[in-house]
Amino acid sequence: MLTLASRLRALDDAALRRTIALRGVPAHGIHDFFDLAEALLAPDALESTLSRLDRSTLAVLAVAGELGEPSMAELIEGLADLGHDTLDAADIAARVARLEELMLVSAEDGTVVPFAAVTAQLRGWPQRGLPSAADLAGVPAPAPLAPLSATDNRFTERLAAERAFAAVSSIAELLTELGQEPARELSRGGLGLPDTKRLATAMGIDVDEVAPLVSVAERAGLVTLGGGYWVQSPAGETWPIDGAAARWGVLAASWLDALPPDVREILAQRPGVAWGDAMHRFVAWLYPAGGAWMDERIAVFARDAELIGITARQTTSAAGALVLVGDIDAAVGIIAASLPAEVATVYLQHDLSVVAPGPLSPWIDARLRTFADVESRELAATYRLSGASVNRALATGDDADSLLAFLASISVTGIPQPVDYLIRDAADRYGRVRVGSSRPDEQAGASYIASDDIELLAAIAVDQTVAPLGLTPVSTTRLSSPLPADTVFWALTDARYPVAAENAAGEIVHPRRHAVSPLPRTPVPDPGIALVQTLRATDGGEAKAANAWLARQLDSAIKHRRSVLVSVQMPGGEVVDYLLEPASVGNGRFRARDRHADIERTLPLSSVVSITPAP
Repeated sequence: MLTLASRLRALDDAALRRTIALRGVPAHGIHDFFDLAEALLAPDALESTLSRLDRSTLAVLAVAGELGEPSMAELIEGLADLGHDTLDAADIAARVARLEELMLVSAEDGTVVPFAAVTAQLRGWPQRGLPSAADLAGVPAPAPLAPLSATDNRFTERLAAERAFAAVSSIAELLTELGQEPARELSRGGLGLPDTKRLATAMGIDVDEVAPLVSVAERAGLVTLGGGYWVQSPAGETWPIDGAAARWGVLAASWLDALPPDVREILAQRPGVAWGDAMHRFVAWLYPAGGAWMDERIAVFARDAELIGITARQTTSAAGALVLVGDIDAAVGIIAASLPAEVATVYLQHDLSVVAPGPLSPWIDARLRTFADVESRELAATYRLSGASVNRALATGDDADSLLAFLASISVTGIPQPVDYLIRDAADRYGRVRVGSSRPDEQAGASYIASDDIELLAAIAVDQTVAPLGLTPVSTTRLSSPLPADTVFWALTDARYPVAAENAAGEIVHPRRHAVSPLPRTPVPDPGIALVQTLRATDGGEAKAANAWLARQLDSAIKHRRSVLVSVQMPGGEVVDYLLEPASVGNGRFRARDRHADIERTLPLSSVVSITPAP
């Protein structure tokens, strides 16, 4: 511990914070560098760190411990004697550097010295069913994953393309729905059931599939959690406008970025390999102490790979194989060739429906959604026009002419008279009801609803669907509400009233329903900064550290009622050894009973040369 504490004291603040972060050291209970060294060498802390090391790195650490204090050449030779398959000096040196960064070894002057507690931890592994040093270095990897037949490969490619299209379409619907209304995250984690059902309906999937697809979208940076609600991110606003293959590329790239490099390497060996049991055997070999956390991690990656078409029936697709080697552009090309062709025209019907004969071009789909509701979302999608849906577009700044011009540009059946009438009538009616914020000098209420149509305003006042707004009549043409104007405006919009928002000057404005959550989120304070400050404040230099170490050894002997051999430098320079039973430590001195002379001695810590366990 003394060696490690000295190394920690010698680090600069940035390196010390990095060590604390890498090892996940909690700040509670740490007051000096000896406390920090003790926390790093505690069995639970070591096991947590070792469980996240791959087999080759563990082999380097374990063999170094068995050899004692080997040079790099001796370490490589020791690994070779045990049959280790990687003997490249640069690779071994890189692994030693990683171990040193994690404060598991001390590497100076070409010598690798694992800390005693680390070696002891690894030597206890065989009793717990974990590999010994010889097993870590000598047991080869399981057999390579087997390729599939040509028939199975064709089926895999078709199924992977279908899943890629389904994932892209479902996440596009997820983003659209979250743009209309965020979804609440429960305090214990996970989406609430009402929101899950709402999203499942909008996405056209089973309830159980919602959470995994939200996870995929979050990893791709398309949605974010802020203030307890899932909302679109800025990237999530622009993503749906790209082509389907490009959108899939974003999902695939984010999946790859989060995949452990060693797992990625074995999967990238060939284009059509089965995951399943063979994958779990390889991961168990690669991370022998990984346990449940690694199994869960791989299970999540395997699940998401199936969802987005990286794999199909636990078999890597051709596009998935290109993703694994990092060639996202080539993978997108394969997916683009496999997806159904996009169309740029629709059929407008007299019943106010809009039928797309295939997947619409993203920008057309996005524009159409601003004033039409999606009724079905398959290869051929159906949309429905209504007064409420047209009002939605008018509230964001559209007008009748712009909507009709857009429909004329994409319709192969012209614009039926009912469609023309609906849009123009909605535009004429728009703004009959206006919502704004009350002035401070006006009567009570945070906002108002105004309309010259007395009958319409009276209907709003007694409408139970907007009762939560707490509306109070002010006059025959005006209602007040204690709620903000935005809340009132969108509640009336959802209730299908021809409502417009206005500013203090009476001008129509177009509010945004939900603000996009900014990325990144508010940064969390780094606890390592405060801990480093505490360590520096309590550090009194080498002399104080030496006395603190001696006092710590004596406190341990007192706690466990052990005798120790204390070497004391006398005033004349002579060093005398005493076999003592420490009783107390304080004020730079310690009191102990001399086992040989059977008397009590009080000695200054500054005179103590060394303390060792009694023979």
